[in-house]
Amino acid sequence: MTEADDLYTIVRNHEHQYSIWPAGREIPAGWEPVGDPAARSACLDRIGELWTDMRPASLRVLMDQGA
Repeated sequence: MTEADDLYTIVRNHEHQYSIWPAGREIPAGWEPVGDPAARSACLDRIGELWTDMRPASLRVLMDQGA
């Protein structure tokens, strides 16, 4: 299996920031899985759909309160 064939899991932290993590490895503390394992490129494409606002969640809340 080549690196391109490896599976990854999309993970998200409490600030709603996304990353990918190798499937089958323990997910680090503070992160939660989002969806099922998939190819790296599919995970990155999905993150592009999900993560449309790069600001951390806490900043979005503060900015919305000030609006």
